[in-house]
Amino acid sequence: MTVTETISSPTPDRRHANAGRAAATGGSPARAEAAAGYALAAPAFLLIVLLVLVPTLGIFVIAVTDWQFGERSLDFVGVRNFVDLFGDATFRAAFFNTMAYVAVTVPGTTILGLAIALLIESGRSLRAFYRAAHFLPVMATLAAMAIAWEALLHPTIGLVNQVLGDLGLARPNWLRDTSLVLPTLMVIGIWQQLGLAMVLFLAGLKAIPQDLYDAADVDGADGWLDRLTTVTLPMLGPVTMFVTIIMALRAFEVFDTVRILTHGGPGNASETLLHTLYVESFEYLRTGYGAAVTLVFLLIVIGLTLVQAHVMDKRVHYT
Repeated sequence: MTVTETISSPTPDRRHANAGRAAATGGSPARAEAAAGYALAAPAFLLIVLLVLVPTLGIFVIAVTDWQFGERSLDFVGVRNFVDLFGDATFRAAFFNTMAYVAVTVPGTTILGLAIALLIESGRSLRAFYRAAHFLPVMATLAAMAIAWEALLHPTIGLVNQVLGDLGLARPNWLRDTSLVLPTLMVIGIWQQLGLAMVLFLAGLKAIPQDLYDAADVDGADGWLDRLTTVTLPMLGPVTMFVTIIMALRAFEVFDTVRILTHGGPGNASETLLHTLYVESFEYLRTGYGAAVTLVFLLIVIGLTLVQAHVMDKRVHYT
């Protein structure tokens, strides 16, 4: 036996120990490892079942009943809640407003987050300050931010209209004008999520090897636009995909600013799916109807996220 064989071969005591462990688990070492893996995954799987699957099943059951919060009895109504849902003007307004909000805030947040990350990464001073300043809205309480924006956008004493008045421009009522309220909420949403997108892009920029930029310089791509299109953006493909999906999920969850600033008004101009869900379930106590809204909301979010991931994955370069 060679030295290598002596080193790599298990000792008799170790072989007996492995055999003893396998015998104790009632099978081969591979089966013992599989059993250990299942045991380690069991707590997480149990939590998923209890916190995700069981509540989802409960929502599905409630959605096909006429149960109202607080009642002790319920009747099966089938798909009536869903029929009423799609015939409801408030739900249709909430659906289209939410889609428009997502369509504007997601690309806006992604593009601006990338631009700010590139500017910070290219600078040589005060990087930590700029990172903290842009990330601060993510850390702040949503309710506090909404109240601050309400003060800034006040039609008479708000800072925004004060500046516009000093410039001789019109001073609109940002949160009570049906044509301005949703774009105003979009601007607030972009400002709120911008810091998170920036931090994620900064992490992606840090992971790009400097050798790629050096090779681009040798090949003649020495301008900032050439470096951006040939190295930076392709290497940021996985990060961009992740940021886009996360921003889309957070955009669908818009509720706090709507609830505090507009309550869905004026005239459903700022109504969103989550706000409709809340009002129907906890103000009107139409729990079965609210469960139907929840299921439709989940299907929309899951469907659009899967489509988005599938489309973007084809254009992403993994290293």
